[in-house]
Amino acid sequence: MLSELVAGALEDASDRRAARSLALVEADALAAPAPRDALAALAPAERVKIIAEVKRASPSRGALAEIRDPAALAVSYQNGGASAISVLTERRRFGGSLDDLRDVRQAVELPVLRKDFIADPYQVFEARAAGADLVLLIVAALEQERMRELHELIGELGMTALVEAHSGDEVDRALDIGAAVVGINARDLTTFHLDRDLFGSLADSIPAGVVRVAESAVASPADVTHYREAGADVVLIGEALVTGDDPVTTLESFLAAG
Repeated sequence: MLSELVAGALEDASDRRAARSLALVEADALAAPAPRDALAALAPAERVKIIAEVKRASPSRGALAEIRDPAALAVSYQNGGASAISVLTERRRFGGSLDDLRDVRQAVELPVLRKDFIADPYQVFEARAAGADLVLLIVAALEQERMRELHELIGELGMTALVEAHSGDEVDRALDIGAAVVGINARDLTTFHLDRDLFGSLADSIPAGVVRVAESAVASPADVTHYREAGADVVLIGEALVTGDDPVTTLESFLAAG
Protein backbone atom coordinates (compact mmCIF):
# COMPACT_ATOMS: atom_id res chain seq x y z
CA MET A 1 0.00 0.00 0.00
CA LEU A 2 2.77 2.46 0.87
CA SER A 3 4.57 1.80 -2.40
CA GLU A 4 1.30 2.32 -4.27
CA LEU A 5 0.63 5.60 -2.47
CA VAL A 6 4.12 6.92 -3.14
CA ALA A 7 3.97 5.91 -6.79
CA GLY A 8 0.59 7.59 -7.19
CA ALA A 9 1.79 10.77 -5.51
CA LEU A 10 4.84 10.91 -7.77
CA GLU A 11 2.70 10.34 -10.86
CA ASP A 12 0.38 13.15 -9.84
CA ALA A 13 3.38 15.41 -9.19
CA SER A 14 4.74 14.57 -12.63
CA ASP A 15 1.43 15.62 -14.19
CA ARG A 16 1.56 18.93 -12.32
CA ARG A 17 5.18 19.45 -13.38
CA ALA A 18 4.15 18.99 -17.02
CA ALA A 19 1.72 21.88 -16.53
CA ARG A 20 4.06 24.01 -14.41
CA SER A 21 7.79 23.45 -14.53
CA LEU A 22 10.11 22.96 -11.58
CA ALA A 23 11.73 26.33 -12.33
CA LEU A 24 8.39 28.13 -12.11
CA VAL A 25 7.32 26.33 -8.94
CA GLU A 26 10.71 27.00 -7.36
CA ALA A 27 10.27 30.70 -8.17
CA ASP A 28 6.80 30.58 -6.61
CA ALA A 29 8.25 28.99 -3.49
CA LEU A 30 10.96 31.60 -3.12
CA ALA A 31 8.44 34.41 -3.64
CA ALA A 32 5.96 33.09 -1.08
CA PRO A 33 5.58 34.84 2.29
CA ALA A 34 8.05 33.61 4.91
CA PRO A 35 6.97 30.38 6.62
CA ARG A 36 5.75 30.43 10.20
CA ASP A 37 7.95 29.08 12.98
CA ALA A 38 6.56 25.59 13.38
CA LEU A 39 9.24 24.52 15.85
CA ALA A 40 8.22 27.28 18.24
CA ALA A 41 4.55 26.40 17.80
CA LEU A 42 5.16 22.74 18.63
CA ALA A 43 7.83 23.17 21.33
CA PRO A 44 7.28 21.16 24.53
CA ALA A 45 5.03 22.88 27.06
CA GLU A 46 3.16 22.14 30.27
CA ARG A 47 0.20 20.89 28.26
CA VAL A 48 0.09 18.69 25.21
CA LYS A 49 -0.19 20.38 21.85
CA ILE A 50 -2.38 19.16 19.02
CA ILE A 51 -1.97 19.15 15.26
CA ALA A 52 -5.55 19.03 13.98
CA GLU A 53 -6.06 17.46 10.59
CA VAL A 54 -8.23 18.21 7.58
CA LYS A 55 -8.89 14.69 6.35
CA ARG A 56 -11.67 13.52 4.03
CA ALA A 57 -10.79 9.84 3.69
CA SER A 58 -8.15 7.19 4.37
CA PRO A 59 -7.15 3.85 2.78
CA SER A 60 -8.11 1.98 5.94
CA ARG A 61 -11.48 3.64 6.61
CA GLY A 62 -12.58 4.95 3.23
CA ALA A 63 -14.69 8.12 3.20
CA LEU A 64 -14.70 9.95 6.54
CA ALA A 65 -16.17 13.40 5.95
CA GLU A 66 -17.13 15.51 2.96
CA ILE A 67 -15.43 18.72 4.21
CA ARG A 68 -16.74 21.12 1.59
CA ASP A 69 -14.93 24.03 3.23
CA PRO A 70 -11.51 22.99 4.56
CA ALA A 71 -10.67 26.60 5.44
CA ALA A 72 -13.70 26.89 7.73
CA LEU A 73 -12.77 23.63 9.44
CA ALA A 74 -9.21 24.87 9.93
CA VAL A 75 -10.49 28.10 11.47
CA SER A 76 -12.59 26.08 13.91
CA TYR A 77 -9.47 24.09 14.84
CA GLN A 78 -7.57 27.33 15.40
CA ASN A 79 -10.37 28.68 17.57
CA GLY A 80 -10.45 25.40 19.51
CA GLY A 81 -6.80 25.64 20.53
CA ALA A 82 -4.85 23.64 17.95
CA SER A 83 -1.15 24.49 17.60
CA ALA A 84 -0.91 23.58 13.90
CA ILE A 85 -3.13 22.37 11.07
CA SER A 86 -2.39 19.28 8.98
CA VAL A 87 -3.83 19.15 5.47
CA LEU A 88 -3.95 15.93 3.46
CA THR A 89 -3.05 16.83 -0.11
CA GLU A 90 -2.98 13.28 -1.57
CA ARG A 91 -6.00 12.95 -3.87
CA ARG A 92 -6.30 9.26 -4.77
CA ARG A 93 -6.95 7.66 -1.40
CA PHE A 94 -7.36 10.70 0.87
CA GLY A 95 -9.38 13.04 -1.34
CA GLY A 96 -7.12 16.01 -0.72
CA SER A 97 -5.42 18.64 -2.89
CA LEU A 98 -2.96 21.49 -2.85
CA ASP A 99 -5.97 23.79 -3.23
CA ASP A 100 -7.08 22.63 0.23
CA LEU A 101 -3.67 23.62 1.56
CA ARG A 102 -3.83 27.03 -0.12
CA ASP A 103 -7.31 27.69 1.24
CA VAL A 104 -6.30 26.71 4.77
CA ARG A 105 -3.12 28.80 4.60
CA GLN A 106 -5.13 31.90 3.72
CA ALA A 107 -7.62 31.30 6.53
CA VAL A 108 -5.44 30.65 9.60
CA GLU A 109 -2.40 32.07 11.36
CA LEU A 110 -1.16 28.70 12.64
CA PRO A 111 1.62 26.69 10.97
CA VAL A 112 0.26 24.39 8.27
CA LEU A 113 1.58 20.90 7.51
CA ARG A 114 1.51 19.40 4.04
CA LYS A 115 0.73 15.75 4.69
CA ASP A 116 1.40 13.68 1.60
CA PHE A 117 3.76 11.06 0.23
CA ILE A 118 6.74 13.30 -0.43
CA ALA A 119 9.54 11.72 -2.42
CA ASP A 120 10.68 14.36 -4.91
CA PRO A 121 12.06 17.91 -4.52
CA TYR A 122 9.30 19.21 -6.79
CA GLN A 123 6.75 18.31 -4.11
CA VAL A 124 8.73 20.26 -1.49
CA PHE A 125 8.87 23.38 -3.65
CA GLU A 126 5.15 23.21 -4.41
CA ALA A 127 4.42 22.75 -0.70
CA ARG A 128 6.25 26.00 0.07
CA ALA A 129 4.63 27.75 -2.90
CA ALA A 130 1.21 26.73 -1.54
CA GLY A 131 2.06 28.12 1.91
CA ALA A 132 3.18 25.08 3.88
CA ASP A 133 5.28 25.60 6.99
CA LEU A 134 5.80 21.89 7.69
CA VAL A 135 6.25 18.94 5.35
CA LEU A 136 5.78 15.27 6.20
CA LEU A 137 8.61 12.84 5.40
CA ILE A 138 7.84 9.15 5.92
CA VAL A 139 10.99 7.19 6.72
CA ALA A 140 9.58 3.91 5.41
CA ALA A 141 8.91 5.51 2.01
CA LEU A 142 12.41 6.90 1.41
CA GLU A 143 15.97 5.78 0.93
CA GLN A 144 18.25 7.45 3.45
CA GLU A 145 20.07 9.77 1.05
CA ARG A 146 16.87 10.90 -0.63
CA MET A 147 15.34 11.57 2.78
CA ARG A 148 18.43 13.57 3.77
CA GLU A 149 18.21 15.57 0.53
CA LEU A 150 14.53 16.36 1.06
CA HIS A 151 15.07 17.22 4.72
CA GLU A 152 17.83 19.65 3.82
CA LEU A 153 15.70 21.28 1.13
CA ILE A 154 12.80 21.69 3.54
CA GLY A 155 15.13 23.47 5.95
CA GLU A 156 16.67 25.64 3.25
CA LEU A 157 13.20 26.88 2.36
CA GLY A 158 12.58 27.82 6.00
CA MET A 159 10.12 25.03 6.69
CA THR A 160 10.20 22.24 9.26
CA ALA A 161 10.07 18.52 8.50
CA LEU A 162 7.86 16.19 10.51
CA VAL A 163 9.77 12.94 10.07
CA GLU A 164 7.50 9.96 10.65
CA ALA A 165 8.80 6.63 11.98
CA HIS A 166 7.19 3.27 12.74
CA SER A 167 10.05 1.41 14.44
CA GLY A 168 13.23 1.90 16.42
CA ASP A 169 15.36 1.61 13.29
CA GLU A 170 13.29 4.29 11.61
CA VAL A 171 13.65 6.59 14.62
CA ASP A 172 17.43 6.15 14.33
CA ARG A 173 17.26 7.02 10.64
CA ALA A 174 15.21 10.14 11.40
CA LEU A 175 17.71 11.28 14.01
CA ASP A 176 20.60 10.54 11.65
CA ILE A 177 19.42 13.26 9.25
CA GLY A 178 18.96 15.75 12.10
CA ALA A 179 15.20 15.68 12.42
CA ALA A 180 13.96 18.22 14.97
CA VAL A 181 10.40 16.87 14.95
CA VAL A 182 9.90 13.09 15.01
CA GLY A 183 6.50 11.45 14.76
CA ILE A 184 5.70 7.91 15.84
CA ASN A 185 2.77 6.53 13.87
CA ALA A 186 0.83 3.79 15.63
CA ARG A 187 -0.53 2.46 12.32
CA ASP A 188 1.43 -0.35 10.67
CA LEU A 189 1.63 0.66 7.01
CA THR A 190 1.53 -2.93 5.77
CA THR A 191 -1.33 -4.34 7.88
CA PHE A 192 -3.01 -1.09 9.05
CA HIS A 193 -3.03 -2.58 12.56
CA LEU A 194 -2.96 0.06 15.31
CA ASP A 195 -0.64 -0.23 18.30
CA ARG A 196 -1.27 2.62 20.73
CA ASP A 197 1.69 1.46 22.86
CA LEU A 198 4.23 1.79 20.04
CA PHE A 199 4.84 5.45 20.88
CA GLY A 200 5.66 4.69 24.50
CA SER A 201 8.05 1.92 23.51
CA LEU A 202 10.04 4.30 21.28
CA ALA A 203 9.72 7.70 22.97
CA ASP A 204 12.79 7.29 25.16
CA SER A 205 14.94 6.78 22.06
CA ILE A 206 14.13 10.34 20.96
CA PRO A 207 16.55 12.71 22.75
CA ALA A 208 15.65 15.84 24.66
CA GLY A 209 15.33 18.82 22.38
CA VAL A 210 13.55 16.86 19.65
CA VAL A 211 9.78 17.38 19.49
CA ARG A 212 7.97 14.05 19.94
CA VAL A 213 4.71 13.64 18.05
CA ALA A 214 2.25 10.78 18.58
CA GLU A 215 0.20 9.90 15.50
CA SER A 216 -2.87 7.67 14.97
CA ALA A 217 -4.94 5.56 17.38
CA VAL A 218 -6.65 8.58 18.94
CA ALA A 219 -10.37 8.03 19.43
CA SER A 220 -11.01 9.58 22.85
CA PRO A 221 -9.48 11.94 25.42
CA ALA A 222 -8.11 8.88 27.22
CA ASP A 223 -5.88 8.19 24.21
CA VAL A 224 -4.42 11.68 24.43
CA THR A 225 -3.78 11.18 28.14
CA HIS A 226 -2.09 7.88 27.34
CA TYR A 227 0.24 9.51 24.83
CA ARG A 228 0.98 12.46 27.09
CA GLU A 229 1.93 10.16 29.96
CA ALA A 230 4.21 8.26 27.56
CA GLY A 231 6.08 11.47 26.75
CA ALA A 232 4.31 13.01 23.74
CA ASP A 233 4.81 16.74 23.26
CA VAL A 234 2.30 16.82 20.42
CA VAL A 235 -0.54 14.57 19.25
CA LEU A 236 -1.72 14.59 15.64
CA ILE A 237 -5.46 13.93 15.38
CA GLY A 238 -7.55 13.54 12.26
CA GLU A 239 -10.34 10.97 12.11
CA ALA A 240 -11.71 11.64 15.60
CA LEU A 241 -12.12 15.33 14.74
CA VAL A 242 -13.65 15.06 11.28
CA THR A 243 -16.08 12.28 12.15
CA GLY A 244 -17.50 13.93 15.27
CA ASP A 245 -20.48 16.25 15.44
CA ASP A 246 -18.56 19.21 16.88
CA PRO A 247 -14.83 19.39 16.08
CA VAL A 248 -14.21 22.33 18.42
CA THR A 249 -15.74 20.61 21.45
CA THR A 250 -13.92 17.40 20.60
CA LEU A 251 -10.63 19.25 20.22
CA GLU A 252 -11.10 21.06 23.52
CA SER A 253 -11.77 17.77 25.29
CA PHE A 254 -8.57 16.30 23.86
CA LEU A 255 -6.57 19.34 24.96
CA ALA A 256 -8.00 19.12 28.46
CA ALA A 257 -6.97 15.47 28.63
CA GLY A 258 -3.38 16.38 27.90
